[in-house]
Amino acid sequence: MMGLGRRWRGLSMAACLLLLGACAETQLAVHVAKEIQRHSGQGQGRSEGTYKVGKPYQVQGVWYYPRVDPQYDHTGIASWYGQKFHGRLTANGETYDMNTLTAAHKTLPMPTRVQVTNLANGRSLILKVNDRGPFVNGRIIDVSRRAAQLLGFYNQGTAKVRVTVIDDGAGTMVASKPVTPKEQRTALPALPRGSVTAQSLAPPSGIKQATPSPATAPTPVRVATAGGQSAGAGVNGSLAAVSQEAVKPSTIYVQAGAFALAENAAKLRARLAYIGPANVTNIFVKGQEIFRVRLGPIFSVEAADKVLRQVLGSGVSHARIIVE
Repeated sequence: MMGLGRRWRGLSMAACLLLLGACAETQLAVHVAKEIQRHSGQGQGRSEGTYKVGKPYQVQGVWYYPRVDPQYDHTGIASWYGQKFHGRLTANGETYDMNTLTAAHKTLPMPTRVQVTNLANGRSLILKVNDRGPFVNGRIIDVSRRAAQLLGFYNQGTAKVRVTVIDDGAGTMVASKPVTPKEQRTALPALPRGSVTAQSLAPPSGIKQATPSPATAPTPVRVATAGGQSAGAGVNGSLAAVSQEAVKPSTIYVQAGAFALAENAAKLRARLAYIGPANVTNIFVKGQEIFRVRLGPIFSVEAADKVLRQVLGSGVSHARIIVE
């Protein structure tokens, strides 16, 4: 009996160990599945994301302050991002698709619609900001691969652009209360109608019907010139349109600072003289005279990046690349 009891205890312990091992394997499988789902954007369908402004955050020692900015209208250098992030979640919870017309910005609310214009070829496109970035000095926006193709800088990697907010995506517009005429207020209710049903007809015999795949297919596009003529058509009607207008030559500068006092601008100009020629220019902003310290003109993005690194290295933390 003693030997039989020990055998039963041994069998019970073995069964428990097998159950524990199975539980551990199950938990591991669930964890791996969740990780794959989180990074691939699959599982219960593609995530649509939520409206988000976000709190201040820090990346590589630099603080960024997200805010609603309906007057945002800036020039600078754009870049693009693609395969490495394809299928991952964006900063507001959407699934990033490099074949759709989206973009990443450091501070604008998500989603926000912006108009991005390539200042080299005049192409302009409406994009939806749904991600944060690019966290590279001198870049003001990171567009999807498809957007870079349509804007004409996919091969170059960067472009001089203008970014203008179209709307902030919050849906905060409030319509005025409608006035209901007396005739409508006192009218008798309409008689109930019968239900209406609809049914799709099958394709004729011998016809094979294709199923579209919007998740992977590039966005159809129609390029419209300044005269309004189509320069290229998409499939079954364009879902996006690239407008193209004549553009003036643009130049890159590195703006080291802007001051209300000319003396402070002159001091910074002298401090940066070892880097290259710097100029002080004045503009009026809401009636206030502002003195800007700029290095340039600079004739390539690579050269501008080098100058910007030098200015930042000198301790001028708010320097940035601008395009005019």
